[in-house]
Amino acid sequence: MSAHPRSPSEQDWPDQDWADQDWLDDPWTDAPESRRRGRKKPVGRRQLAQMTAGDDQDDQDDVIRRLKDLGHVTEIVAELKSGKEATAYVARGPRGSVLVKLYRDLQARSFKDDSVYRAGQVIIKDRDRRAIEGRTRAGLEMLQHGWVAAEYAHLWALWQAGLPVPEPLIGPHPYDYTATYPAVLMRLIGTEDHVAPRLSDAPLNPEQARSAWDQSLTGMAHLLRLGYAHGDYSTYNLLWWEDTVTIIDFPQLSTRQNPHFRDLLARDAQSLATSFRKHGIHTDGPSVLRDVQRRALGPAPEPRLLLP
Repeated sequence: MSAHPRSPSEQDWPDQDWADQDWLDDPWTDAPESRRRGRKKPVGRRQLAQMTAGDDQDDQDDVIRRLKDLGHVTEIVAELKSGKEATAYVARGPRGSVLVKLYRDLQARSFKDDSVYRAGQVIIKDRDRRAIEGRTRAGLEMLQHGWVAAEYAHLWALWQAGLPVPEPLIGPHPYDYTATYPAVLMRLIGTEDHVAPRLSDAPLNPEQARSAWDQSLTGMAHLLRLGYAHGDYSTYNLLWWEDTVTIIDFPQLSTRQNPHFRDLLARDAQSLATSFRKHGIHTDGPSVLRDVQRRALGPAPEPRLLLP
């Protein structure tokens, strides 16, 4: 495998031919009302009791049961954090501690409009584009599956490129991580008893704050060197563990093909500057952006190679 991974837009994950998949057929478009009444209710935040239920319990969550059957996890330990589009759980698996990020159905999220991040993506088939723009059931399925697949694809691209991101535990082939939908599995940063806090919550002394700031700028520069804007780059999406910054949350990652790329990059710079004020770092977005652009011209991190 190449030491320089292709960007997600170049990888062969199913972002341009979703409607050919059986699970994207839309039986509701022209269905009579009697059939539409049977439509499955969108799944939002799941009950913790169902997530931690044993294999012999009927109320065990279907996604967790599937992840267990696939051998990826053995048990859910605790709920870590519930966000706008997903809930994160601490789990155990054959390879140690796991973070399971379980997405809610798109209709059940408080954050639903991702059009600014999807701008510039090529959707070859007219019916796919119409389904997405019309928010049909098939269109929402495309967006939902694309959101989850994008997180895996971006994680793999960044982790292989040597960036400080959590190690993805499923893949790298899309066939593997499609089976875990709507969950994304990655190695837990920290321990089960002390999960790495977000930088927004971490108590830092002045020396640690300067180190975290420098690492955060470098991380953003590495993203830019690869042609990415994070889209939500701040201390809320940076973890702090053993004096090291880890970047998280990648489904909205945008490439230079996005016409909003520069605006998203500038917004990331401003968000980083604003969120670091609590740690005693005072600067502004334009200064951060200039620093990041300068650093992006420097050396790249050492790529990680997959073992055969």
